[in-house]
Amino acid sequence: MTDHPVSVPSTPSSASVPGSVTTPAPVPDSGRLAGKTALVTGAAAGIGRGVAARFAAEGARVVFSDRDGAGAEAAAAESENSRGIALDISDEASVSGAFTDLAASGWTPDVVVANAGVQLFGHDAKVADLDLDVWRRTIDINLTGTFLTVKHAVRAMLAAGGGSIILTGSPTGLNGEGADFTAYSSSKAGIHGLARTVAAAYAGENIRVNTVVPAYTETPLVSAITSDPEARAAIIGRIPLGRAGSPADIEGIMVYLASDDGAFATGALFAVDGGMTTL
Repeated sequence: MTDHPVSVPSTPSSASVPGSVTTPAPVPDSGRLAGKTALVTGAAAGIGRGVAARFAAEGARVVFSDRDGAGAEAAAAESENSRGIALDISDEASVSGAFTDLAASGWTPDVVVANAGVQLFGHDAKVADLDLDVWRRTIDINLTGTFLTVKHAVRAMLAAGGGSIILTGSPTGLNGEGADFTAYSSSKAGIHGLARTVAAAYAGENIRVNTVVPAYTETPLVSAITSDPEARAAIIGRIPLGRAGSPADIEGIMVYLASDDGAFATGALFAVDGGMTTL
């Protein structure tokens, strides 16, 4: 279960092609996360995989987790000081067991990125046409799964003396951008509210909770859009910077929030959306 997918490689001339994905120039690794242990959900592909790999490059020990355990292990094998585990965020026993096992092996995370999720293209719809099973599946994974991840992350961090939790949100949870995707948009709005509530409740315990809001980011999650030139052009046309995002666009803000540089940031939304939420 991965949230937002693998980046689409850009060609050397991509910056001149309207709507093309422009991967940011690599930033030298600075060791900003040295000494930290991070758990990233939905890390077999997409944003989760990119963020987890960047955390490892910045010096953290990283747990790549995903419902696709083999995919998580394969992704982790490409980074140093990393391990991959199977984790189904919609199953509390799976989430609780993962945190228990990590603690027992000395890998209690002080950074948790709750990134895993689904978007059921072809099934999610405007509310009058939305099937209840699609609503329930989306909410169970995206919102309840994030709740369970945050719940057990907070428990671990209370015992450890604090930490940083980062949730992956969406512009669809802030405005009418996702009017055709009622379940997904509602799940992301719930995630934004969950983050604010937990941030307020546990700030005094040295637990920070923030939300990163990517716009349309080209990963496997949105293959239904990337394979439809007309739909892709319509979405990119609503992004002021004029291009799709890539996982590399999201990694930097995640590193900031995971690091001690972000020590005074909690309860906030950080939009990395090409200006989409300004409209």
